[in-house]
Amino acid sequence: MEIAMDETGARYEFRVFAHDFGVVEEAIRGYARVARYRESLEVYIMSAGNDENNTKVRGGLMDIKVLVNRDRGLEQWNPRIKGEFPLPRHVIRDEVFPAFGVAVPDLKRDAYSFARYLDEIIGPHPELAGVSVYKQRSGFDIDGCTAELANVYINGALMRTACLESTDPALVLETRTRLHLNDHENVNYLVAIKRVIGMAPLPDGAFYRAY
Repeated sequence: MEIAMDETGARYEFRVFAHDFGVVEEAIRGYARVARYRESLEVYIMSAGNDENNTKVRGGLMDIKVLVNRDRGLEQWNPRIKGEFPLPRHVIRDEVFPAFGVAVPDLKRDAYSFARYLDEIIGPHPELAGVSVYKQRSGFDIDGCTAELANVYINGALMRTACLESTDPALVLETRTRLHLNDHENVNYLVAIKRVIGMAPLPDGAFYRAY
């Protein structure tokens, strides 16, 4: 189990969700210097008691990032825990569940595979939900700022997302202006997924459509 809380390398993020980005996508592709494509299938663990710890499983690894700062509409996230399944009982109890902010259930096994973790711990818990998230991501470099365009399927509901990231918040803000994103709401994955699955209310005028 790796634990990291060095905020000096934590990136500032600005992320938006929509069905079509139009001029924003044209601007990203126009400014971009490098393009990278990746696909991944991830399971996010959503908790009614948590809005500041992003918990997901990808490639057999438990990955938790914590929100450490907000600055001028940006969010700074720092890696907190990376752990490989099977996870020992004490890690789930002492490291994972504090990130959820809910009661720890009775853990009967010494260690849990990913399947047992979902079936015996997450699934039965009344305040937790495992959510399938399939991502098709294109990454770009815009004068040192990392940008991303992606198709995201949240339990089958298709959304598009655009994201800007850097350890330098001023660079993210400058790039946000260049890409015509100043009037958009910064929505992290926790908020977006909770809105789709009904764990959080939709913003006024929002419309999410399942494809």
